[in-house]
Amino acid sequence: MSIPIRVLVVEDNEDATLLLIHQLRAGGYEPVFDRVEAADALRAALERMNWDLILSDFSLPQFSGAAALAICQEKGVDIPFIVVSGRIGEEVAVEMMKAGAHDFVSKDNLPRLLPTVNRELRALHERRGRTRAESMMAHLASVVESCDDAIISQTLDGVILSWNSGAEWIYGYPAEEMIGRSITVLYPTDRLRELDEISWKIKHGERMVRFETVRLRKDGKAMDVALTISPVKDTAGRIVSASVVGRDITQRKQAETERLKLIQELTDALARVKTLRGLLPICASCKKIRNDGGYWEQVETYIKNHSNAEFTHGICPDCMRRLYPDFAKPQPV
Repeated sequence: MSIPIRVLVVEDNEDATLLLIHQLRAGGYEPVFDRVEAADALRAALERMNWDLILSDFSLPQFSGAAALAICQEKGVDIPFIVVSGRIGEEVAVEMMKAGAHDFVSKDNLPRLLPTVNRELRALHERRGRTRAESMMAHLASVVESCDDAIISQTLDGVILSWNSGAEWIYGYPAEEMIGRSITVLYPTDRLRELDEISWKIKHGERMVRFETVRLRKDGKAMDVALTISPVKDTAGRIVSASVVGRDITQRKQAETERLKLIQELTDALARVKTLRGLLPICASCKKIRNDGGYWEQVETYIKNHSNAEFTHGICPDCMRRLYPDFAKPQPV
């Protein structure tokens, strides 16, 4: 299966260009190519596409391989630049290599072109892979540093290796004060046993998710934290350290405690509430109520004993007219 490749040829001779492309096709490549022979055309081509390879003649009527190389360096592109020419000697070829060309192939020895291209494309792939990895590492480092959560790495024995700004904010210690120290500086005395448990689990490849515990700030204040602890492996797959992501959950725990306290208070209050329900045997004349023991009680006594109601006494208008007619207000006609 042919390998697609984008090739830019700096050459004034179209037949020479087609010969180079033929060599690449014979070697298993499927080139998409363009040919330029002037500085402006080269600049435009570099802007238009990300090329995988540049093959350049050394001497052109109004241009040169040295000028083409200078333009590529000016643009800052990382593309294998191979000089393919029959008009320069070894000394000039060495000067081009010193200037930044990746290699030189004589037009009289084109079979050498394919292994040269193979080598330079492998090197390009490795460079781009390293660049992507470095870029990803830099991005991840930026994410870690800007995260509000505490992100810490530590050895399997608990020695701190890294300490982000989130850890500084949550625990109150600057990074330079913590790196190289034992993580146990954050542990309350009654929690020190946790380190052995955590270390054992990490060494055996376990991941502890949302492990809630208590840690100490620099000012000595205890705080509730939720931790996620994960093993960190090297390129050989061996567990070499641990990452600890911590979040301050003190306010959440306080809110939970207050909520539970409120629920308990409401439960206790409901347990004390007495309600009246069912049929009440009441005297049709004196209005006394017969209690559970069979004794007759005043209405207010019964209600008071069976509920949280309190009584305040007064006289209704009918009783006022019957008992104290001189003080009663006259009825409207």
